[in-house]
Amino acid sequence: MTCPDDPFPVLPSDRAELFAAAATEYDRYRPSVPAEATELPADALRDLPDPTLPDPGTGTGQVPRTPLKTLPSLACIEGVDRSRPMLDQARASLMPVLGNCALGLGRTSADVCRPLAPLPEEERWTPGLITCCRTCHWTSGPDVLAMAHRIAAPQASPAIMGDGSPRTHDADWTRTLRDPIQRHLGPGQCAGVLDDHPKPLRPFQEETADSAWSDASEYRFPVTRSWTPKTVLGCPRTTSIAGADLFAERHTAFGEEAQALLHELADDGSLLEEALFTVLLTRRPAGAR
Repeated sequence: MTCPDDPFPVLPSDRAELFAAAATEYDRYRPSVPAEATELPADALRDLPDPTLPDPGTGTGQVPRTPLKTLPSLACIEGVDRSRPMLDQARASLMPVLGNCALGLGRTSADVCRPLAPLPEEERWTPGLITCCRTCHWTSGPDVLAMAHRIAAPQASPAIMGDGSPRTHDADWTRTLRDPIQRHLGPGQCAGVLDDHPKPLRPFQEETADSAWSDASEYRFPVTRSWTPKTVLGCPRTTSIAGADLFAERHTAFGEEAQALLHELADDGSLLEEALFTVLLTRRPAGAR
């Protein structure tokens, strides 16, 4: 199977470059995806010949990296994202570990996922697994699920994955950090526009129940993360709520104030986050297509 590389031909939306400035720091400061969380859905590919893995909203390609290590038969990864810098970073991080696996990257929305070039009939593009991680709040759930239904193999298992972040974790140090963020940006500032951060209309569990993928199982993986004041302040720079460009000339003052506060709360230099990484593994009901 071949999967030609795409020079990002699709025009972006108005949100396309929200994370452009953060692309190079994304892998440095964003927590990695737990290996066990990707090994679970990757089982759906083990018995398929030349399996293809689409990853809508791939960002810097964090999710496909783990299956590459455990699935030597993986034939092709196709990642889509609206941000060109994110896709450039995904290419840089995935290329050294691809082996015989082909890589296709497309600049488009998460609900548009398709082969990047026509394939011969004997090489039909029928993914057995579709992953969507930490991007659901930026997408239309019904559209993503409908896209998966159109392209996926009969036995496919779309996996919706995600967790919290220091912004949503409730601890003394996270509450302390929110105060200077809100003071320097304003209480509603997010994604560069007041109250502009997208909010899911319904929990994804409800959306899957009303879709072709109504046979869903939820798996939870507790994760303890150890942060330092430096990495805590690096992580918001990779988000839409507190990117460095939003602070403009206030960024230095914010950083100095926040770092001083975090150093006071760090225990031997560490700030702990008890996170819960969730995998919603979905299937079509038995007999359905």
